[in-house]
Amino acid sequence: MNSSVASRPEAQLPHAVAFGAIISVGFPLNAVALWVLLRHHGLKSPNVVFMVNLAVSDLLLAASLPLRVYFFATGTWPLTHVSCTLAEALFTVNVRCSSIFITFIGVDRLLAIVYPLRSRHVRTACNAAKAAAVAWLFVLVSAVPPTVMFAKHLNELNASVCFHCSNLDVTFREATGTFQCVLVLTLLIVNVVSTSLVSLTLWRNVKDVSKVNVRVNVMLLFAMSLVMFAVCFVPETVSFFITRKNSNLRCLGALNCCLDPVLYCFSMDTFWKKKEEKDRLKYVCCLPG
Repeated sequence: MNSSVASRPEAQLPHAVAFGAIISVGFPLNAVALWVLLRHHGLKSPNVVFMVNLAVSDLLLAASLPLRVYFFATGTWPLTHVSCTLAEALFTVNVRCSSIFITFIGVDRLLAIVYPLRSRHVRTACNAAKAAAVAWLFVLVSAVPPTVMFAKHLNELNASVCFHCSNLDVTFREATGTFQCVLVLTLLIVNVVSTSLVSLTLWRNVKDVSKVNVRVNVMLLFAMSLVMFAVCFVPETVSFFITRKNSNLRCLGALNCCLDPVLYCFSMDTFWKKKEEKDRLKYVCCLPG
């Protein structure tokens, strides 16, 4: 065994504080958002289906972050290799799921605003549920190889290294980094194109001054999506692709679980209102369905 690699890592208090702050904000926000979505809206529109799945992904990540807080605060890992592997897998799954579901939300708004008539038979809760199921299957299957490889190398090392385990095969690290980089950058391009098309449509067709707030909310939704890619997903993914190991930017990657709930408010003016109040507002840009 390589003693230099297997030795006990030093505590990293800034990381512990950062992940602790993310938990304290992200977990309650997503728990409340999930309750509001299910209680006041139900799974009756494609946008809500995507947001519920996004909230579930964020809650799974937030639930695993206390393990990172303890590890970075103490520099020790008292649990099993399996626990460390599961926590690492949840992080990878969240980054990919969040980027996919945020893109789905944007594409749904694109169809509702730019192609409202032609897309009405496509934009159904049933189709959204199928798309979400395919997304989860894709993410889980793609996470199996890196998770198995991570577990294999972790078993060869001292358990205390846990999240510092980066002694993976170079070719495998390059393949994993390339896959995630291509995925995130492709989804970013889709979001940029969606933002451009929606922006052009709104500014060209919406002339009623009373709809200004609705138009602003729609554009804030797309702007927030681009911010999350620029701040959370791209830096962490590109850093991993370049260094081929877990980077200090993982805190930024986890930050998306705090920012995602903001999307729900921008996506629906009626996020906090009950269904009977929501039914009175019919403008397509501010409704989830």
